[in-house]
Amino acid sequence: MSPRFTSQRSSPTPEVPMRKADIVAFFDRLAAALPEPKGELEYSNPYTLLVAVVLSAQATDVGVNKATRGLFAVADTPEKMLALGEEGVRQHIRTIGLFNTKAKNVIKLSRILVEEHGSVVPQERAVLEKLPGVGRKTANVVLNIAFGQPTIAVDTHIFRVGNRTGLAPGKTPLEVERKLEKVVPPNRRLHAHHWLILHGRYICKARKPDCPACIVNDLCAYKAKTVA
Repeated sequence: MSPRFTSQRSSPTPEVPMRKADIVAFFDRLAAALPEPKGELEYSNPYTLLVAVVLSAQATDVGVNKATRGLFAVADTPEKMLALGEEGVRQHIRTIGLFNTKAKNVIKLSRILVEEHGSVVPQERAVLEKLPGVGRKTANVVLNIAFGQPTIAVDTHIFRVGNRTGLAPGKTPLEVERKLEKVVPPNRRLHAHHWLILHGRYICKARKPDCPACIVNDLCAYKAKTVA
């Protein structure tokens, strides 16, 4: 996923809410440009996706992928991860921030999955959030990508895009998530998460948004648009 949220002081100032017709056009254009968006974390099953997302907290997808290629080659199930052990996990993910804590969480959640869930990743947000290292954002990512649920995981990119564009202004990630759930057209809910993350990561960037290359810049309420 993405780096942690900036503080509220440095968060983008919410713009005026975008009009409903503009929101529809906003997502129609993103869908036309990228009909089947995909997440950038590498995984082979719901379990490896869960582990990858847990490891991605305060880390980049690129960095996580480099570490998990070797890890998942030897441990792609909870049982194999437990057999590898905490030290074995730690050795594979040493290049990722907070690797000691993350290694502990991966082993703990793997043990819970084996002992309480028959080694199957739960498909309920509340149950997922009880796993070590799993918060609302992580749970939403897993539910969306692994199980096709139309959840929206608000990371730093979606938080910025939601506020900057006026799509879903809010002071907290949960507020932005709730507003997106209300305004995103039903036929766009499944992929909205990916479209917004990719848009924020590559176009509507934090320091300097690439407004000239933005396909929705005429719909955006951002007052300080950049020019070529």
